[in-house]
Amino acid sequence: MILKIKKRIDKDLILIIGVILLIGFFTLFSVSASSALEHHGSTYHFLLHQFFYGLMPGIFLGLLVFVFRLKRIKKLSFYFFLANLILLILVFFPFFGSERGGARRWLSFGSFSFQPAELLKISLPLYLAAWFSAKKKKKSFKTLISFFLILSPVAILLILQPDFSSLLILLSIAGLMYFIADTPIWHSILILASFCAGGLTLIVFKPYRMKRFLVFLNPKTDPLGIGYQLKQCLIAIGSGGFWGKGLGLSVQKFGLIPSVKTDSIFAVFAEETGFIGPLILISLFLFFLLKIVLLAKNSRDKFAKYLCIALGAELVAQVFLNMGAMLAILPLTGTSFPFFSYGGTHLVIELVMVALLLEISRYA
Repeated sequence: MILKIKKRIDKDLILIIGVILLIGFFTLFSVSASSALEHHGSTYHFLLHQFFYGLMPGIFLGLLVFVFRLKRIKKLSFYFFLANLILLILVFFPFFGSERGGARRWLSFGSFSFQPAELLKISLPLYLAAWFSAKKKKKSFKTLISFFLILSPVAILLILQPDFSSLLILLSIAGLMYFIADTPIWHSILILASFCAGGLTLIVFKPYRMKRFLVFLNPKTDPLGIGYQLKQCLIAIGSGGFWGKGLGLSVQKFGLIPSVKTDSIFAVFAEETGFIGPLILISLFLFFLLKIVLLAKNSRDKFAKYLCIALGAELVAQVFLNMGAMLAILPLTGTSFPFFSYGGTHLVIELVMVALLLEISRYA
């Protein structure tokens, strides 16, 4: 049962996310201004698109979270998850889905398009949190089998798109939720082994993933081909020095770094703000993570606790996956940087995730 609601939400969370969003919008403008002017005749094109198709819808949907409340959201979680799976299937139908760069990840309706896989970052944790909190008895082997059955359609649909980065994040968060849900430790070991075996299989049997993995092991591999993006990102980060080149003064953003508005935006941020900028940014996300841990600790309702840990870990994991890839600490997976990367869908989802965390704070 959801506990009695408080009148106030956690203001520290609002402040942290507000500051991160502000930095993110300044960085996106710096990165995209020249490209926007060249292709659209206005330096504000991408910034305004992010505002009207990302920030505003995200705030609107976030406010709906407070209308529905946690108890009703918990009851609707299965239907939300099921609807999300149907949307994932629709991307493979020519009338609904659109293909970009050899991947079918988008649903298009006229000029409007979005990625159903992004919705899974909310619908899957919601359903798993409701599923785990509803189980009164001790978790048995039957629970483990059911867990794999829940994840199977998600894994199959994301592999077919393909969307390896989303699959990696979602399976990691699902495994974390299973671990914290009072389950036997050997279950988690088996899940980890299964995920690792599956991940290695996907890498070995797809040449481009194998090449990315080899570049991770040796960043100097194929510097003009598959290793080009990593090389240019490392040059950008290294050239920033301690203080950075100054806001708007990046050199690498002018056609040298691929995916500069999306996957590689952190590299340009580090070039312009040096060591200080990323240090401040990491501190903000670590403070955010600390707030999430304390919030989960103070949440007496299991559904709220599981969901809080899952959403908080999901946001922070994407941050460090992206940073790690830009610094050659982790392989390139195409993970976007939360609240920074260009794209309306993922910004909307991130803001709804924050809204859910703020709603949970009213019950802690």
